[in-house]
Amino acid sequence: MRLEPVDGGDPRAVLRALRAAVLGAGPAVALGGGVAAGEVGPGTSVVVTTSGSTGHPKSVVLSRSALTSSALATADRIGSGAWLLALPAGYIAGVQVLVRALVAGRDPAILSGTFSPAAFAAAAGAMASSEGGTTVPTYTSLVPAQLQTLLDAEDAGIRTGLARFEAVLVGGQALAPALAERADAAGVRVVRTYGSSETSGGCVYDGVPLAGVDVRIVNGEVQLAGPMLADGYLGEPERTAAAFIRDEAEGRRWYATGDTGTFDGALRVTGRRDNVIVSGGINVSLDRVERAVRAVPGLAGGVVVPVPDARWGEGSVIVVARGDLGGRDPEEVLRAARAAVDAEVGAPARPRGILPVSELPLLASGKPDRAALRALAVASGARGDSDRGSYGRPIG
Repeated sequence: MRLEPVDGGDPRAVLRALRAAVLGAGPAVALGGGVAAGEVGPGTSVVVTTSGSTGHPKSVVLSRSALTSSALATADRIGSGAWLLALPAGYIAGVQVLVRALVAGRDPAILSGTFSPAAFAAAAGAMASSEGGTTVPTYTSLVPAQLQTLLDAEDAGIRTGLARFEAVLVGGQALAPALAERADAAGVRVVRTYGSSETSGGCVYDGVPLAGVDVRIVNGEVQLAGPMLADGYLGEPERTAAAFIRDEAEGRRWYATGDTGTFDGALRVTGRRDNVIVSGGINVSLDRVERAVRAVPGLAGGVVVPVPDARWGEGSVIVVARGDLGGRDPEEVLRAARAAVDAEVGAPARPRGILPVSELPLLASGKPDRAALRALAVASGARGDSDRGSYGRPIG
């Protein structure tokens, strides 16, 4: 199969290429840059290259079967209809919006230009259609930052339009409880999704695996199996073997996510195995700290990043968009956050400081750029000791 690079910044070009790769005879589509034209296995439809927040590029090989299995399982769970693409088409979440539309036999609506409440409303408003007198259900997929932007819009009609979607898939990062409550109050049916490029996008919805998807916990790590799994990483057999574990006894493959969690019929992801600091000799999960912090008013979109700490070795700082604080004093917000972390995680996990910035830097996927946020926190001096809160020089 021939592999051809496509500009992920041009959603209509991606749609055309996916139509050929998923519904036709190819060629396969290379998205995300870093992969030249060449040959891939006969079943390959898409190769998605992403560095995520870690800075280590990975080119994930996805078959036509994996992509369509995921799309059909989504339709089985939430229904089928018309889709609006509001995410970058070069990342797996955007790819799957387009694939779901193709599998449903409908051209997707595409948000043109930069994401904004007005652009979203215009694209959503153009979707209304009916068949035989019955309204066609509409769907879209967002990251939490986009959802917050729409809920914050001054025009109440934008929130009303958002509530007309049959379902709004939200993934890419954890959804803060306060933001989920706001969406619910606005009548928006949010479906939280969990997955990655390696699983053809979201494969667990609201904690429940999609049809055909299995979940197991091995030594605290979440592992996933099912027809939506990627074939592996392009040109990296060792990395593929480490991430995609073949269970010979069961005769199936499992993807080791690197996430920690529990599963008792519903999946609860508790953090990343690699997002841990050692503070005063104690292991601290920054994912747990961030969940506690985001329950504090003004910090629903806050991001917790590690910083050096002269006394304890490592500590953490909360970086938050200044506008989200709503005029609250950062010192007071920090005290509330530390109290929440004390109650949920323990005193050794207390954030050392808070850093208000003009806006949070984001990756092209819409996720917070944690490497950039950590650099900002370190440069600003936004750190203190475990007994006294501080916040550094505001950035922007």
